[in-house]
Amino acid sequence: MSRIHVSGLGAVSSAGWGVPALMEAVATGRRPEVSLLERETAGGEVRATEVLRVPKPADRGVIPRSPRLRRASTVGKHAAAAAAEALGPERLAAAQAGGFRLGVISTLMNGCVNYSNRFFGEVLEDPSTASPILFPETVYNAPSSHLSAMTASTAPNDTLVGDGAEYFTGIDLAAEWLLRDDCDAVLVVAAEELDWLSAEAMGFYARALVPSEGAAAVLLEKDASGPVLLAVPDGVSYAGEADRCRALGRVVDGLADLVGPAGDTGILLSDGRTGVARFDRAEDEVFAGWAGPRVSLRTQLGESLGAAAGLQTVVAVESVRRGEVAKALVTSVGGNEGVGAALFGA
Repeated sequence: MSRIHVSGLGAVSSAGWGVPALMEAVATGRRPEVSLLERETAGGEVRATEVLRVPKPADRGVIPRSPRLRRASTVGKHAAAAAAEALGPERLAAAQAGGFRLGVISTLMNGCVNYSNRFFGEVLEDPSTASPILFPETVYNAPSSHLSAMTASTAPNDTLVGDGAEYFTGIDLAAEWLLRDDCDAVLVVAAEELDWLSAEAMGFYARALVPSEGAAAVLLEKDASGPVLLAVPDGVSYAGEADRCRALGRVVDGLADLVGPAGDTGILLSDGRTGVARFDRAEDEVFAGWAGPRVSLRTQLGESLGAAAGLQTVVAVESVRRGEVAKALVTSVGGNEGVGAALFGA
C-alpha cells in the first residue's frame, strides 16, 4: 500500500518567520515579547489586550511575490509564506509551470477578520462608499484561493472551517486525495491573524490565554521522501461524546498499537495544552505519566486558534525529520467541535 510522506514544512509564528525560528524557540524555551493590541471605543476609551504578534520579517522575500497577494490580508500573507517554505523554490517553480498537480487545503477558525472588520465598518458608516475591492478578502476561502493562484494550481482546493482540532481533518482529507490520485501533492495550511474582537473575547474564557497568530504548512506526497504519516484516527465529535476526557481517550485508543498506553521514550507528544487548567484537563489526565518527551507549544507561543494545531504538527514532524525522535503524536482538544490527532514516524 502507498505511504503518505511529509516532504515539506513551513511556519510563521510569534517566534518568527520559518521553521528554524520555530524550532529554536522550542529548543530554548524562549517566549516572544508581548505587545498590546489597542482599540478606541465609541466613548473615546482606549482598550488594550496583550497579544503575541508575528514579528515583521527581516527579509521581505519570505512573502512570495504575486499579484494576488498585493491586497491580501495578513492571514493570507502568513499562509503564502508558510506554503512557499514548505514547497521550496524549485517545487514552487515546478508547480507554477504545471509540472505537477498541487492540491490546497486551508483550515482556519477566524479567517480574514481584519478586512471583514474594515469592510463592514465602511458599510455601516456609508454603504455607498464601502470598497468592493475589500469584499473578496473577507470570505473564509480567500487564503486558499490565493495559494492556488500563487502556485497556478488547477487541482482540488478546499477550505475547512472549524475549531482548534480542524487541522487533522485537513490532513485526513489530503491523504484521501492522494490515495485517490486526485493530486500529486497536497498543501495543508492553517493560518490566523490577530483581531481585537477575538482577542478580547478570548479574555472572557480565561485571562491567562494570550492571543497569537501565524501559519503552518505541511506538504504531503505519496511514496516520496521524508517523515511518514502513520495514522490519522477518526476524530471524536462532542455531539457524540460531550466529555472531553473520554473523547480524547477514544482518539488515543485508536492508536494504542502504534503508541502504547503511555508512549515510550522515543515518541514525542506535541499536545494542545494552553496553561489553563480547565482547558488542559483532558490532555493532563489522558497522558498522565507520558514516558517520552512532551512539548506544549501554545503555552509558549500563545493561542493562535486554527493555526495552533498546524504549528504543533510542524514541530512534531521536524523533530522526526531531524532524528530527535522515532515517532511524534500531535493532539488537540477543540474548543467547541471535537478532538483530533495525528501520528508521524521516520
